Amino acid sequence: MIIIDCPFCGPRDHSEFSYGSDASIKYPDLNSSIKEWTEAIFFRKNIDGVQSETWHHSSGCRMWLEVERCTKTHKIYSVIPSHPE
Repeated sequence: MIIIDCPFCGPRDHSEFSYGSDASIKYPDLNSSIKEWTEAIFFRKNIDGVQSETWHHSSGCRMWLEVERCTKTHKIYSVIPSHPE
């Protein structure tokens, strides 16, 4: 079981959340080529270790969070509100 410490609701089971994506990905502009979008969406590194991810607290406060999590152990190192660019 993964416990995510929501900054708004406190510690909650991960089943209350929906995984968003790798938070380090910079998506192309909307008018970019199909090739650029295909590479951004389908050809990403599969990180084996600590990565930043976005999670949506869909069954709670409905806020988007940035979670720093180890993909090997699922240990969570930090949780902060996500800020859209």
